[in-house]
Amino acid sequence: QVQLVESGGGLVQAGGSLRLSCAASGGTLSRYTMGWFRQAPGKERGFVAAITSNFGVRYYAESVKGRFTISRDNAKNTVYLQMNSLNPEDTAGYYCAAGPINTRPLFESDYVTWGQGTQVTVSS
Repeated sequence: QVQLVESGGGLVQAGGSLRLSCAASGGTLSRYTMGWFRQAPGKERGFVAAITSNFGVRYYAESVKGRFTISRDNAKNTVYLQMNSLNPEDTAGYYCAAGPINTRPLFESDYVTWGQGTQVTVSS
């Protein structure tokens, strides 16, 4: 079963950028629909972005559209989340997840494998 490891989180000032990486092992990433979710303190985990296994269709939460970009590098077996124009409301633990080809991209429950998460903190 594929295993996922996130990296790239950290502390950044408002207006700054970060790029999160999600590296996969034990499986071929291109076969999975990949998603990013985030959880802020005291809040439920929520959808951020996803890219499907077939055709690479991208989905974004309304709150990140135009600022975040999800991409995948199949040669590196890695998925990225480029985050620009960050604001304090983006502060959260960010998790990548993998799901089978029939995964509904926005549905957290459809994903079968999760990484351990990486913390993003945006200061004002």
